[in-house]
Amino acid sequence: MIDRRGIMGAGLALAAAPAFAQTTAFASNRPEPSARKFVSKSVEREIVRVSLKIGDPKLRWMFGNCYPNTLDTTVAMRTIDGAPDAFVRTGDINALWLRDSSAQVKPYLHLAKGDADLRRLYHGLIARQSRSILIDPYANAFMEDPTAKTNLSWSLDDRFPLKPGVAERKWEVDSLCYPMRLAHGYWQATRDKTPFDVRWAQAARLSIATFREQQRKDGKGPYRFQRKSNIPGESLMLDGYGAPTRPVGLIHSGFRPSDDACVYPFLIPSNYFAVTALRELAVVADAARGDAALAADAVALADEVDAALRKYARMRLPDGSEVIPFEVDGYGNAIFMDDANVPSLSALAYLGCLPASDPLFQRTAAAAWSEHNPYWSRGRVVEGIGGPHVGLGQVWPMSLVMRALSSSDDATIRQCLRMIRDSDGGTGFIHEAVDHDDPSKFTREWFAWANGLFGELIVHLADTRPKLLAETL
Repeated sequence: MIDRRGIMGAGLALAAAPAFAQTTAFASNRPEPSARKFVSKSVEREIVRVSLKIGDPKLRWMFGNCYPNTLDTTVAMRTIDGAPDAFVRTGDINALWLRDSSAQVKPYLHLAKGDADLRRLYHGLIARQSRSILIDPYANAFMEDPTAKTNLSWSLDDRFPLKPGVAERKWEVDSLCYPMRLAHGYWQATRDKTPFDVRWAQAARLSIATFREQQRKDGKGPYRFQRKSNIPGESLMLDGYGAPTRPVGLIHSGFRPSDDACVYPFLIPSNYFAVTALRELAVVADAARGDAALAADAVALADEVDAALRKYARMRLPDGSEVIPFEVDGYGNAIFMDDANVPSLSALAYLGCLPASDPLFQRTAAAAWSEHNPYWSRGRVVEGIGGPHVGLGQVWPMSLVMRALSSSDDATIRQCLRMIRDSDGGTGFIHEAVDHDDPSKFTREWFAWANGLFGELIVHLADTRPKLLAETL
């Protein structure tokens, strides 16, 4: 079966390179200007500003290709009832993932206050996400046409029918966290109340209600998922409800952000993210809408899940060190591993769930970047974290970005930059997974989320470690 993470996208058309990168070896791989889906003058200026600070020629070329990739290739703007609507596809699959779309536009948030075009994009995406959540809060991906049936081949034979507009219905806690994170990021960047209308508040309330439903304090709840597949991670056991748990206040997740089924339904990185995202939602509800009831509801749930994490999200490795587990079941069973998709254990500092200096996070992240994690590997070219979705010996460059963004050590960041640079397979873009010995073997030629995360890292380094970024690696 060809699945979401295995499709190879078509190559992008070549365009004339900007003056700072115009060499035979490093001609821009962006689409021709006339073929770009969305244009922001402030993003174009940011490309020039940051590129001038990058000392390594190949890294500079990759930044110029990757940073605008979401805008260049994935955005479809329209107007619905006189207001902007933005459909942001994930890349090589023409569907909108709540997670991916939120993360894809995050690297431009700092530019939105001074850019009316970007604000229009954020208005449209926040509205699109709200409408999508109101269609089905358990869905992870949606069609461009909200009246259309799914055309994703792997969803066609799911046991439980999908509503019109839903592309896939894998329940992932982070799918509802990411729109909360986007709303908060936009509010913090702009103080613009426009997108936080009645519909947004309805979607926010439904998101909180869905999280509470999936605490499963009063039975299994309504969500079930089963799929005809020879891949175990594509379906849920026990008639579609997943593995048994003891209700302890944590939120159940059917699937990980990799779209693979959880082994134990309390996915700890996603529960940490839920706590942070709910508190961010409360800020927006109170400040942008004056909705004290919504804010209080979000904070109450965040406090409850946080208390459960403090009690149940701890385990010891064979060497005796205490770390955060990846999944637990409330009965005392736990798994230690990490998956490169975000949220992950390695990304908890990046997501603002724990400080990067927190000893528990540092122990956990170090263990995830070691042989304690069965999905960490070191090859001849790159080392890093992958996951079961693609297979062993496959490093996701996303894990290198998370390591660099969470580190205060120049040597670690420099090593991550070298490996990211050398993992592109000659394409100038960031891929889903690369063979740790031979990065010319990779999955997903067109993966806008990964491109955006890389761009976000480079912008961050340009502003915080310009001397390091100016080096030739």
